[in-house]
Amino acid sequence: MGYSIVPVNLIVKSMRDNGYKNTAFALAELIDNSIQHGASRVDLICLETEQYVGVKNVFRISEIAVLDNGKGMDKTILRQALQFGNGTNLDADSQTGIGKFGMGLPSSSISQAKRVEVWTWQNGIKNAIYSYLDVDDITNGKMSEVPIPDQVAIPEKWLKICKNIDSAGTLVVWSNLDKCLWKTGKTIIDHSEFIVGRMYRKFIHTGQTKIVASVIRDNNLESPEMQYELLPNDPMYLLTNTSVTKDLVAQGLEDPMFMKYGGDNGYERKYSIDFGDKTHEVFVRYSIATEKTRKGVSAGSKPHGKHAKENVGVSVVRAGRELDLDRSWVNTYDPRERWWGVEIEFSPGLDDVFGVTNNKQYAVNFREMGALDIERELKDRGQTMQEYKDELKADNDPKVYLLEIANDIKNQLSLIRNVIAAQAYKLEKPEKSEGRHDINDTEAEKQATLVTEARKEEGFIGQSEKNAEGKTPEEKKADIIADLIGNDVPEAEDFGQEIFSSDVLYQFVNANLETRAFFSVSPVGGKIIIKLNTNHPAYQQFVEVLSEDVDGTINVEDLLNRLIKARDGMKLLLMAWARYEDEQPDGKLKENVQDARVDWGRMAADFMRTN
Repeated sequence: MGYSIVPVNLIVKSMRDNGYKNTAFALAELIDNSIQHGASRVDLICLETEQYVGVKNVFRISEIAVLDNGKGMDKTILRQALQFGNGTNLDADSQTGIGKFGMGLPSSSISQAKRVEVWTWQNGIKNAIYSYLDVDDITNGKMSEVPIPDQVAIPEKWLKICKNIDSAGTLVVWSNLDKCLWKTGKTIIDHSEFIVGRMYRKFIHTGQTKIVASVIRDNNLESPEMQYELLPNDPMYLLTNTSVTKDLVAQGLEDPMFMKYGGDNGYERKYSIDFGDKTHEVFVRYSIATEKTRKGVSAGSKPHGKHAKENVGVSVVRAGRELDLDRSWVNTYDPRERWWGVEIEFSPGLDDVFGVTNNKQYAVNFREMGALDIERELKDRGQTMQEYKDELKADNDPKVYLLEIANDIKNQLSLIRNVIAAQAYKLEKPEKSEGRHDINDTEAEKQATLVTEARKEEGFIGQSEKNAEGKTPEEKKADIIADLIGNDVPEAEDFGQEIFSSDVLYQFVNANLETRAFFSVSPVGGKIIIKLNTNHPAYQQFVEVLSEDVDGTINVEDLLNRLIKARDGMKLLLMAWARYEDEQPDGKLKENVQDARVDWGRMAADFMRTN
């Protein structure tokens, strides 16, 4: 008796656990095939039957079907399509579209169901040919090869359900859905709408492919319980008429809700990669939320903010279809990550470079680059960037082609995050209303102003008073605005007017400072402007949570998180000073530092005394 290298039942079991994230991602494989075969319309159909569950009858999903109006398949292609690892796009020269691996139809199907049936036709549905796979038949030895396709009529129930059957097309039906986590058609479509709409946004937006989702019940086959056309879901938020548009319109906001970062000409960067005796192009695009989108302290909790929260990450696009929304590039602790978008697009010829998996859900090499701290890696290795590249190239590591792109993305994201953080002071303040303090008139600034006025009466004159002495109000205001412009503070003129008109002497400003200092101090126009460095780690750890206004919209959990973050930030600042003082050499310098601490402590005591 001979032994197979791997028993068939174990192969099938392994393939049933092929790593599809959920039913929506498995269905995407079928949609891939439809688009690859020229379909302009794809119908996703969930058929429900009435079942007795617990103490009542409910409708549960029993079959899932995908119908398209593509060019259909002949007997040879149909049999290949149902064979694991076979297909029509295996040669490198054929790999220009969505398909490639010859695994999509069978592997995605058995990941959700025990039986998959396919009818396909090229000259009218009366000439439809049929074949199938059955997991039980394979595991018990009854099925060892794909059945030879034969002319078989489409079942009557599917003819009643499918009213859009063209002269050519394909119908795929999954039954015995033992691996499908979602139990109702509505749940499947609700989840699929967001994911599938994002995967195929480019095809839907251009009108190349229409995807229509329906829920049908077996007691009323000709009238859908629900049916609608999927809208594109754009994580870059640059398209109009998308799945977020309705939410934006309801709030009086503009569509699209992001803008191109770098302008129309600068938001897209092109890279050329020489690989496999060919030159391939990679495109990276950047976007950032508009001011209207982010305005207000609770923008993130509004419908469009919640929508953006589910689209955080770098969108990895292959042949126009999204493979993955890669979160390895995301600062997961920061809710403002939702306000940027990055998209990288490449052709199938670079699958080995990006590390595309056979189920087309990940680009593993690109994901590794997102998780890699390149600067730390170089430091640990004691290498320059070129030396690291040479080593990767010597090892035939395809990630060598991604180093420059990854480094550029990280640098661009750093700049984008700085813009988002620097604008937060202006954009996330609450709308003014009766009884609410003006944004410049917080209790802390008022207290500091009172203490400063008292010290001035005692003869303590600061540089801010000296610089403003003898100047007219217009000159003072001009000095303030010039200082803000010099530090690239957003809306410097309007902001400068606010600072000048305020009754308080102190003002905090977020600024992108090119220094290692945590903050800087500018005594201008009779005011003291404290610029908090958004590039400094302390900003994220400590100051940012205090710069956001707290009102009745914040929940207890968010408030507690802010308090914990502020507490830890204060400790880290004090410990940083302690270490700074500890490292000073014995002598005059150390004494000066210690004296400065004592003097600052006295000043702090005056400022923090509330009675």
